[in-house]
Amino acid sequence: MGDTSVLIVGTGFGGVGTAIELKRAGFDDFTILESADEPGGVWRENTYPGAGCDIPSPLYSFSYEPNPDWPKRFSLQPDIHDYLKRVVRRYGLEPHIRFGTRVTAAAFDEERGLWRVETAGGETFEATVFVPAVGQLSRPVQPDIPGQETFEGASFHSAHWDHDVDLRGKKVAVIGTGASAIQFVPELQRQAAELTVFQRTAPYIMAKRDTSYRRWQQRLFRHLPATQLLGRLRIFLLAEYATYAMTKHPLLAKVFELRTAQLRRRHIKDRALREKLTPDYPLGCKRILFTNEYLPALAQHNVAVETRHISAITPSGVLTEDGVEHEADVIVYGTGFAATDFLGELKIEGLGGRALSDAWKGGARAYLGMTVPGFPNLFCVYGPNTNLGAGSIIYMIERQARYIRQAVEHLAKPEVSYMDVVPEVEQAYDEEIQRRLGRSVWTSCASWYRQENGRVSTNWPGLVTEYDRRTKKLDLGDYRTAGAR
Repeated sequence: MGDTSVLIVGTGFGGVGTAIELKRAGFDDFTILESADEPGGVWRENTYPGAGCDIPSPLYSFSYEPNPDWPKRFSLQPDIHDYLKRVVRRYGLEPHIRFGTRVTAAAFDEERGLWRVETAGGETFEATVFVPAVGQLSRPVQPDIPGQETFEGASFHSAHWDHDVDLRGKKVAVIGTGASAIQFVPELQRQAAELTVFQRTAPYIMAKRDTSYRRWQQRLFRHLPATQLLGRLRIFLLAEYATYAMTKHPLLAKVFELRTAQLRRRHIKDRALREKLTPDYPLGCKRILFTNEYLPALAQHNVAVETRHISAITPSGVLTEDGVEHEADVIVYGTGFAATDFLGELKIEGLGGRALSDAWKGGARAYLGMTVPGFPNLFCVYGPNTNLGAGSIIYMIERQARYIRQAVEHLAKPEVSYMDVVPEVEQAYDEEIQRRLGRSVWTSCASWYRQENGRVSTNWPGLVTEYDRRTKKLDLGDYRTAGAR
């Protein structure tokens, strides 16, 4: 049995950021459990061709750990993964990480004020504070299409890319047109003999103002950090403006909408294809995608965009509702992640043995996206309603880590056993968040931001500066605190 005061699950940006915040504050009594054999989270798992981030790297990085050596403004997966691994080494987190350890369940022991955490390997850990940092985009979704098991070719989800499959000269079918697909489709177009992209809804596409940094720029960033900081500030302000447009003044979004239409006209000369690629919902309702290569790839002679509903997968391809079978040697599922299925398959029990899955039956919810009534000393990272329609989630993670560190400091006091958010506080907060989201663009269409019942359980409804203000100081009046037993 292992013992620690703080137990963190996951070594993505959320888990690493929380651990660093504790370490910088002088807390060393923490353990990070990671199911894989190296850190990285989604940036370890997603290795599909063209994988990268659609937030510029100067902002998509820890504020206290700028990287002057980014090769590009929008970095690719290997560079982001290397950055995370480097940060882990720099802050001495490796001795705290237990690799190859998959958490399956956690239960709170009220008598002792401890979380008992179980792993797939049969180990049990005890911790005063339990911090699941598994993120919103870590569990791939495989669509429920009849006949998938009958397909005789290779098939895989983009999050589990099979690099042993040779795509050169093959007929490839791509199901889905989300953030991952717009990155790997251009790569497939250059290899496949025929590429059929099955699109359910057209995404809004904006140009990615990317650039490779020259050596003199990297030296400048290293010796005059303020120059890189100015770039970060500019990106930050643009993201706040985009958020303001989506949550406060949708008319401002028309400016962005016009730019997406111009981009389609520039790259797609075929009117019928351009019509297929024109969204029929307000900009921002679904995730806006940034790319310079996707639209040109769709205009190539070896690519077809199919918008008819898929009725089945056959042994030799994909069958659409009009009865046409589209032959394929390989099927790639770019069908996203279970973003609203927070904490995935973790079985968590709080006070009185109540299951978190029962508490979240109507949709995941948490005070400030972190704490749930009846589940003391549990703090989610990148939890409900902390995702962003624009901007860097790492900014939000840093604020959550700061808040959790304050809670750990309070719980370190010998007279305190546990702290549990007051139900009325969480209820009032959730009502406010959902009321504000109801006026946002995110309620105007179906997307991964929303659950089937219409509840938006992923996104934050305001500016990130507001979240910074609301999480800056832990208010003990929001919690019921139990004394030591």
